[in-house]
Amino acid sequence: MSVFPTLRYQDPDKAIALLRDAFGFTVAAAHRDDAGTVQHAELVHDGGAVLLGPRREGDRFATGRAVIYTVVDDVDAHHDRAVAAGAEVIMGLTDQDYGSREYAAVDAEDNVWSFGTYRPGS
Repeated sequence: MSVFPTLRYQDPDKAIALLRDAFGFTVAAAHRDDAGTVQHAELVHDGGAVLLGPRREGDRFATGRAVIYTVVDDVDAHHDRAVAAGAEVIMGLTDQDYGSREYAAVDAEDNVWSFGTYRPGS
């Protein structure tokens, strides 16, 4: 993999908890400062990764909301896990005309996380 989406959050720990508990990401690294605040985290899912850190005033990298698409093999089970963990689903399970089955949820800072069976490039 050579592309790593990077997001900034007011509450990185809350974002990590959602990605881990609701969406099934694994925390590969979480670097904290002396106060215990996450400064950089890496979360992985099926060969992909997303990076995240804290939102800081004047940070040119804290550009706002994003839409992240993640491939999952069993989107129905993934959806059910997300709902059970309290994720806010904004698009229910949908069969797309291009053959994918998908749903989407939003995190606490309005980033959209879309999950589906379509695997780009395959």
